[in-house]
Amino acid sequence: MYLHKTFFMPNTYTQLHVQYVFAVKYRKAVLDTRWDEDLRKYITGIFQNHGHKMLAINNIDDHIHIFGGLNPKQSISDLMRTIKSDSSEWINKRGLTTPKFNWQEGYSAFSYHRNDVDRIFKYVQNQQEHHKLITFPDEHKALLNEFEVIYDERYLFRPLI
Repeated sequence: MYLHKTFFMPNTYTQLHVQYVFAVKYRKAVLDTRWDEDLRKYITGIFQNHGHKMLAINNIDDHIHIFGGLNPKQSISDLMRTIKSDSSEWINKRGLTTPKFNWQEGYSAFSYHRNDVDRIFKYVQNQQEHHKLITFPDEHKALLNEFEVIYDERYLFRPLI
């Protein structure tokens, strides 16, 4: 367990655990094992420099999972915008993909009780094995259903062709 410091208001205490999921634009399988660990380290730096606590981060070739403690001084949408834009720039400046790299628009974010932290940590860390059993579109839809998120089928991820 960790203590989450809030920097903007005395007597404000939070314990917010959130899993974020987002994909490469058009679900292109371009996150390469030759450099994806460096990408995860870069994203971890962004996450922590904004006052959040990284618990787990992992990806496969077309999407990424981030699990961490959210500092309420920054909104989830601002955090996601920063991570996605800064990491896209990092990939593009290094010429790691052709053509230009972009993340998809949007993201999913799911909150968890502190009793779920170990389970979700293991789930994120085990993505490579997990995706031998289930596709990303099926995984994402299962998460949306588990959390009773209302969604439009037209905007869900499709299997790769």
